[in-house]
Amino acid sequence: MSKLFKIVMLGAPGSGKGTISSRIVRDFGLTHLASGDILRSHILNKTELGTTAQEYMKEGKLVPDDLMVDLIASELAGLKGTSWLLDGFPRTKPQAQALHQHQQLDMVLSLEVPDEVIIERIKGRWIHLPSGRTYHTEFKPPKVAGVDDVTGEALVQREDDRAESVSQRLKLYATNTNPVKDFYTQLGILQAFHGTESNEIWPRVHRFLQNHIPALGGPF
Repeated sequence: MSKLFKIVMLGAPGSGKGTISSRIVRDFGLTHLASGDILRSHILNKTELGTTAQEYMKEGKLVPDDLMVDLIASELAGLKGTSWLLDGFPRTKPQAQALHQHQQLDMVLSLEVPDEVIIERIKGRWIHLPSGRTYHTEFKPPKVAGVDDVTGEALVQREDDRAESVSQRLKLYATNTNPVKDFYTQLGILQAFHGTESNEIWPRVHRFLQNHIPALGGPF
C-alpha cells in the first residue's frame, strides 16, 4: 500500500460497525482503532490523560471533547507510516473539527441502518453475565429459552438493550452525529452506505474501497 489512508467510520449502536470494520481490516490491511479501547487502555495504564478521563467518568460525566481529542491524537501520532481505520470517534462536531486540525482524513464511511431495524436487532440480545456469552432470540437463540447453553444459568437482558433504551440511544446518536456528517459532507469526504444488515452493506463498502485502496484479495 503506497499511499497511506486515514479513514473514520460512523454508525449508530447496532449498525454493524464492528463487523464491517473487521472485514475492512481483513481485506485492506488497515490498523483498526476503537475510541473505547483507546480510552480503556489509557485508564488501565494510568496515563495522565487516562487518569483525568477516569475522574470525569467516576462522577458520571462525559469525557470532555478536548480531552477525547488529546487521547485520540496521541494514539494516532504513534501510527505514522500506517494506514488506519478509526471508529467510535468523533462523536460531536467540535471533536470532528479538532480532529481535522490534527489529521487530514481521506474518507469517512457512514453506515445508515434504519432505527427500527436496529431496535429489533438489539432488543433480542440476551447475555450470560458471568461468562459474557451472548445470544439472540432470532439469530443465535440458546438451546433452551432464557438459559445459558454451557452452565444452564439464567440469561439476562441488559438495560441498554431494552427497546426503550435503544430508542433513546439512537436519538442521542442522531442529535450528536448529524452535525458531524454535515461537517464531513462539506469537506467532500463522507460516503454513506444504506442497508439493513452487514452482509447487504459490505459488498458496497468493499467495492468503494477497492476503487481507492489496493485490496489484499480477501473474500466478501
